[in-house]
Amino acid sequence: MDAIRHHSFGPPEVLVLEQVPDPVPGPGEVLVDAVAHGVHLLDTSLRRGEAGPPLPLPSLPTVPGREIAGTIAAVGPGVDGAWAGRPVAAHLGPVPDGGGYARRVVVGAEKLHALPDGPDGAPLNPADAITMIGTGRMAVYTLDIAAVTADDVVVVTGAAGGLGTLFVQEALRSGARVVALAGGPAKLRVLRDLLEDLVREDAPGADRLALVDYSADGWLDAARAALGDSPATLVFDGVGGDLGTAATSLLRGAGGRLADDDGADDGDTPARLVAYGWASGTPNCYTAWAEDGRIESPVEVRYAVGPQAPPMADQRPYQERALALAASGRWRVATHRVPFAEAARAHRELEERRTTGKVVLV
Repeated sequence: MDAIRHHSFGPPEVLVLEQVPDPVPGPGEVLVDAVAHGVHLLDTSLRRGEAGPPLPLPSLPTVPGREIAGTIAAVGPGVDGAWAGRPVAAHLGPVPDGGGYARRVVVGAEKLHALPDGPDGAPLNPADAITMIGTGRMAVYTLDIAAVTADDVVVVTGAAGGLGTLFVQEALRSGARVVALAGGPAKLRVLRDLLEDLVREDAPGADRLALVDYSADGWLDAARAALGDSPATLVFDGVGGDLGTAATSLLRGAGGRLADDDGADDGDTPARLVAYGWASGTPNCYTAWAEDGRIESPVEVRYAVGPQAPPMADQRPYQERALALAASGRWRVATHRVPFAEAARAHRELEERRTTGKVVLV
């Protein structure tokens, strides 16, 4: 079968298409003919040989990847035969060498999710399902931590990314105002198209969304102008660095422009930063992750990753909730699809921030 392997740590080109033996399911396992394979930013770090939480480096050579969707080709001993032929998605677990970049993957039956029917009555698209298994699961968990309400004024960094697109949608559907920050006109167009049913002139959210290009000069002033007299009450930041720090300054009490001139707290909704990583390579200076130049502030920081985050003891409920949100049509899924054989290209585009939504090999 076809699989993507790497024999050494390094640039994207170390990922090569090879032929490997078909795996055989053992007791309690199934064999999945995979047609969609999730690609995560963490995959790029592991490929480069950069160890760090939450996963150690894999032993080489290896087949990376931890998210797959496809059809069950065979069942092992002890597995209900009714699974055979069913479309499924699965997260392979918190391991650095999950084997997900392969066309046939052995999966423990307890990890399977039967694909629900989508809004059109057909089973949810495998690429969309794979997005919900990993990225959607994290979105549900993070949104629980954020507790968005209709009274919130929300800023989302990396709003055209896999998580960002979901945060923007859920905030709008919750009745909040949203300033979505994305890099470049192309990403803003994709985001607007994704949100078409929420931002058309006759839609309830039409006047509650502002799109700001953070790659343009003066973007922070543009974001302040979009906020008007209402400073942000909630920032979702997974980018960190200068962008995340600047976006957090828009929060009430954190340097954001206040509705009144005396600097008083002008509302009952608590100002909070929900931090879920630092894709830029450096942390947001308002977080405990920042060692140098940390900013002391009354802003409440809620963490979705790291030791400060509340435990996610069982991922399955979050995966099920995410799949249901996509199946119902409440969440529209954005994916950046790359041919399976071009995994190196997918890694390169992800590292260069040239992707929109979840990166999926197909």
